Amino acid sequence: MASIFTKIINGEIPCYKIAEDDNNFAFLDINPNVKGHTLCVPKREVDKILDLDEASYMSLMAFSRTVGKAVEKAMECDRVGMMVVGLEVPHVHVHLIPLNSMKDATFLNKEALTEEEFETIATKIKSNLKDS
Repeated sequence: MASIFTKIINGEIPCYKIAEDDNNFAFLDINPNVKGHTLCVPKREVDKILDLDEASYMSLMAFSRTVGKAVEKAMECDRVGMMVVGLEVPHVHVHLIPLNSMKDATFLNKEALTEEEFETIATKIKSNLKDS
């Protein structure tokens, strides 16, 4: 059965898309720790990051770096944290989280955003991809 991320990639579930290449897809987390929390996933569904072949792993990391630099430019933050936890959804995903304190990285506090706020954030991050 396809993961929720595969359904997002296939357009079966809507998302706030940030970027896409041949192998990877980035979109805003709909249950974000903070504004700008973005997920980068390989298009091929693999459960654990260490099960990716080396080329797919390197591709995902390079893609995540590019998206992360755009997030950093778009959002007011001290830095962007990159985390791979992998327990929530059985599909590899890299969390890119704008950080101003360690609290932002804990997954204990969540921000409720309106559709308009999500759209504004997505547009802002996408506009910074050109410069990343």
